[in-house]
Amino acid sequence: MTSVLGITLLSLVLSGPTVAFVPIGGGASNHVSITGTALLKKVTETCRAVAEAAHHEFKPTGSSPEELVQACLGPTATGLVSGAKFHSALQEIYNQNGLVDRDFINSAPHHFNSEAFLEGRGLITEGMVAIKANIRKQNFQAARETLGRVLHTLQDFYSHSNWVELGYKEPYINLIRPDLPLEDLADVNTPTCKDCLSGTCTNSILPNILQEKKLTSGYYFMGNFSDAKPKGKCSHGGATDQTSNTVPRGGISKDERHSHNVALYNVAVNAATEASLQLLQDIRLSAGDNEFLRMMGIARSSVVCFVIDTTGSMSDDIAEARAVVNKIIDRKKGTQDEPSEYILVPFNDPAFGPPIRTTDPNKMKEEVAKLTATGGGDVPEMCLSGLQLALTNAPASSHIYVFTDAIAKDIALKDTIVALIRSSKSSVSFFITEAGARRRRSLRAASSFEDYIELALASGGQAIQVSKAQLPEATDVILDTSTSALVTVLQRARNPGKQETFPFMLDESLKNITVYITGTSISFTLTNPAGVSQSSNEATGKLGTIKTVGNLRRIHFNADIQTGTWQININSNQPYTLKVTGQSTITFIYEFVERFAGPHPGYAVLSGRPQAGQPATLMLSVMGRKGPSSMTIGNVALVTVSGPETVRNSTTTDMGNGDILAIVDVVPEGEFVVSLKGTDKESNSEFQRQSTTQMSISKVNIKAVVDSSVEPGKVFMLPFSVMTQGSGGRYSISARNDRNFLMNYPSSLTLTTGQCANTTITITPPADTSSGTDVTLTLDAKSSNGIDSNYVVLRFSVVSKITDFVQPLCKVVSVQADECPLDVSQCEPFQWEFAATLSDGNGTGIDSISLRQGSGNLTTTSLSDPIIQANYTASCCSQIVEFVAVDKVGNVGKCHHSIVRSAGSPALTVSLPLWLCLLVSAFVTRF
Repeated sequence: MTSVLGITLLSLVLSGPTVAFVPIGGGASNHVSITGTALLKKVTETCRAVAEAAHHEFKPTGSSPEELVQACLGPTATGLVSGAKFHSALQEIYNQNGLVDRDFINSAPHHFNSEAFLEGRGLITEGMVAIKANIRKQNFQAARETLGRVLHTLQDFYSHSNWVELGYKEPYINLIRPDLPLEDLADVNTPTCKDCLSGTCTNSILPNILQEKKLTSGYYFMGNFSDAKPKGKCSHGGATDQTSNTVPRGGISKDERHSHNVALYNVAVNAATEASLQLLQDIRLSAGDNEFLRMMGIARSSVVCFVIDTTGSMSDDIAEARAVVNKIIDRKKGTQDEPSEYILVPFNDPAFGPPIRTTDPNKMKEEVAKLTATGGGDVPEMCLSGLQLALTNAPASSHIYVFTDAIAKDIALKDTIVALIRSSKSSVSFFITEAGARRRRSLRAASSFEDYIELALASGGQAIQVSKAQLPEATDVILDTSTSALVTVLQRARNPGKQETFPFMLDESLKNITVYITGTSISFTLTNPAGVSQSSNEATGKLGTIKTVGNLRRIHFNADIQTGTWQININSNQPYTLKVTGQSTITFIYEFVERFAGPHPGYAVLSGRPQAGQPATLMLSVMGRKGPSSMTIGNVALVTVSGPETVRNSTTTDMGNGDILAIVDVVPEGEFVVSLKGTDKESNSEFQRQSTTQMSISKVNIKAVVDSSVEPGKVFMLPFSVMTQGSGGRYSISARNDRNFLMNYPSSLTLTTGQCANTTITITPPADTSSGTDVTLTLDAKSSNGIDSNYVVLRFSVVSKITDFVQPLCKVVSVQADECPLDVSQCEPFQWEFAATLSDGNGTGIDSISLRQGSGNLTTTSLSDPIIQANYTASCCSQIVEFVAVDKVGNVGKCHHSIVRSAGSPALTVSLPLWLCLLVSAFVTRF
């Protein structure tokens, strides 16, 4: 498995028998390596195509994610590039791929077991429809999660069926083509296998099945279901498969590579890899290259997300937000710091949203320019409702900036906001300005901004309080953090404040280092490794430039920093926060995970807080400037941010390729973050990094699994369970979704310690919900005394049922290439023409037509025409043309033609009805 593939999450620690591709023996493949090989190849192909279309050279300097992303985003954009988003996208796909073996172990369709071919293809079809709909709505996380599950099912076909025993080496294209029939399926009464007492037979398929090319698969059941296998049918095989003890014994699974099946195993792995590539290519053609790469996390790391109060007193704040947006767009254009996406969420009272998302900077300027201040006379506003929309619409690990001068009316959403922050690992910074006199009196009567301060700290953001006149000076923070390859070196908070010295380590890779301190009545002294100091009253000194505005002190380091251990001594008896950031490609991503047992044991990502009373387990993927080989990992620890500092070191296992399994036996009390230390081999300097999102443990546990998409207007039932290892009793249940869909669920459950309480929530999307809509559901359970709680964050998609699975049809009308010389070196002054018609029959209609190959000019008549005329003109030097038609539900058809000919071949001049003669070089295709 190539080094770019990252951590396997669910396949790292495998023991005992399994029911899916697993690594047994040196060089063996598994679902992660098959998926990763296909993803890496398809991403590389797509990046190369995008670079060539932009007339850039695609030349990665190495195999690390950073180097691939740098080459893909283009050599002309200056600045640092982080591979973190690409890594994270891969992990989401791998994670969902592996979860199929945990959550659907006895579901035959999910694994093509028990001859469930039609049902298995149905899952693939449903998944592909959802993926394409999600991408059209730019819901890339939902698309990735579904992609992981669909790839697992598709790959299992080649391991669990007799496809390769029948002599086939290529993928079965009909599995991803629901318009084509699945043929030659063995019926339930047809025996398919002979007895294999040893369990190590090379091929147990009956000769007549092989001769007639009948398709079958192994039956699999855990538990006491051995009589569930029909007479004469094949078993999956393995110690946990109870059917394998019933004649015909043995199994046909090619999950594991053994001496008796190595040839079949290798063919199955190759076929599964090629099938994965076919599915990815179909998605790529439907989505387009740029959207496919965005789904894969190949995008500049910065996302600008504003949540803006538009009530009557916010005119100055809106004007400053508008100015900041314009600065970001104008200053960062053409660099790696240029945002990959802009998100705007306005809120008022009672209205909030809708969220506006765009990749077009001019569109963002227009939307911010439209904002006006009006209404909101009763002071508290719907701030958290707006923030909820931002957290569910922005990509994970985004930086979100909230502008307001009022407290939150919807404070009941606070627990939901914390859950979304922890789930998305996004940081939230608040810019809080002084309100008018009447609003100030109301604020004093109601509450303070303490809730905003707590949310900022929980996310690793900041709560900056300034006057409206000072706001323009404070927004430099946004310019600092809306940047590529941003990392956090250190973050701490003290409440109450006290004098304390905080050491932190700066390495040679760090650029644009900035320290932020928020609080009042603060003095500090910064000291470098050589002992040179600068105090808080020196605005410009030997170490950096200090700027004070409101409750914020911003220290921007000079460019010529000294590497090593720095110190900052802060003195204040008031609460304060400290944050040290910089830009570097040395970073890490992580997840808290839990081990699960069963026939395919592994690790699954926790959606909520880790469990109290047991060790915490983390999976980390560490990235360096030249990949994982350029770093040495030192220490992984959990560290408290607030109060007396507690450090809990971990026991780590290096899984290779920069992947670390870390186990912390005793977890700190209260809120903690992840700290990583190591050595950068490129500069031989030690580095320090810290996660921003605070986490804590809980004795409560919530379990729920979303296994399908939802149809508009249909009731969706989601079972979930709640358990506590703490005190039993009444626990309140709350559920919120970001679309305000109608929900029904119990308001409370009575729990008994150590026992699960099972219940169901129903969600009903309105009938007019557009296909591809992504819904984020947050479930929360809290003890009656409010001391303990936990949550689960789930995503599901609303997808309209479709019946159009037929690809658009292309027919060649004419080819005029008689002027093209046989000698290609003489092609420059000559042109050729190609004409075709495209139609979608009785389908949904063609949505787009795009040129995939060729450097000529493609024109079409209106896409609303039942038959679309396409005309292509190109230089005779560009001898191949291919364009793609995508209908409104994502079915893809291609037109392809080549005028390449050998010596002695006549020039081509053809028109209807002679196009049938061209099938050698141009064809009707339904891809």
